[in-house]
Amino acid sequence: MTKTKQRLPGKKSKITLREVALRAEVSESTVSRIMRNQELVAEATRDKVMGAVRALGYVPNRIAGSLASLDSCLVGVVIPSLSNIVFPEVLQGINTGLKTSNYQAVISISDYDIDREEALIRGILAWQPAAILITGFDHTVASRRMLDQSGVRVVEMMDIDSAPIDIAVGMSHRKAGIAAGRHLISRGYRRFAYVGHDWSADRRARLRYDGLCEALAEAGLSIMAHAISDGPSSVATGREQTAQLCAKSRVDVAVYSNDDMAVGGVFHCLSAGISVPDDLAIFGFNGLDIGRELPQPLSTMRSNRFLIGQKAIEAILQTPERPESPMIIDTGFEIFAGATA
Repeated sequence: MTKTKQRLPGKKSKITLREVALRAEVSESTVSRIMRNQELVAEATRDKVMGAVRALGYVPNRIAGSLASLDSCLVGVVIPSLSNIVFPEVLQGINTGLKTSNYQAVISISDYDIDREEALIRGILAWQPAAILITGFDHTVASRRMLDQSGVRVVEMMDIDSAPIDIAVGMSHRKAGIAAGRHLISRGYRRFAYVGHDWSADRRARLRYDGLCEALAEAGLSIMAHAISDGPSSVATGREQTAQLCAKSRVDVAVYSNDDMAVGGVFHCLSAGISVPDDLAIFGFNGLDIGRELPQPLSTMRSNRFLIGQKAIEAILQTPERPESPMIIDTGFEIFAGATA
């Protein structure tokens, strides 16, 4: 695919190495050495230069001379995890979208660390990619500044509940929480509990919780008990938190932050002789295969993760240049009734 690069009206000029040097009050060669990790530099000087880099949103250009004018065939992808099956499915969609193009994906993992994400974004943008795909809306100020000033296509995936830098592709997690609450209320549940994991690393789980609370408030209800772990989600954590919940509360239904946690809840109930859904109903989120393969298929909500990756790529292939107005692509969600709620 060929394309002509044009300067869009109102497009910001890229920050130069000279501007960083002036702000940090050092030479341009010092900035260059620090950005390339060449030679030993005093820590105080490095801190001063990196402070200027972050404040200005500077991105080094790794493609020198005449090569800088060539079209890049790279698409940078930054996801938080490969161990969480959610994100490999997104990558499958990205791969499918790229098959008919001459673009190549370069994949990086942030480990749910926005500072790590910032470093990865800076490294990817230094190679002048055609586009960069990142997860969610939670970025450092420096990351947002770099992405905004880069002029390349930027896709924020998984979430559409905030205003995007360029394109947002995903679902409304708040609306998903509302839909889950209304669905469970329609099935006769009134005594609700919530079992979850650390919200600081998973803003989308918090949005679903807020939506659930909104749906319950509409019906004059509220969440009666919480069991929330300080760490990341896992089957083991879901099992532990469900045990704590059952030891201190008596509720009709537990809504989980995701399917990993909910599967752990099912395992606790099996080991403790708790009948699901008669004694405790369980509802998850994500629609993972493991939930469908349980003796009683997990009641959950499925996000269209493959479609998120595919639509993200299709959007940037269709319009390689960044438009003046941001765009939102809603890939929706669906409730899977299952047998646990």
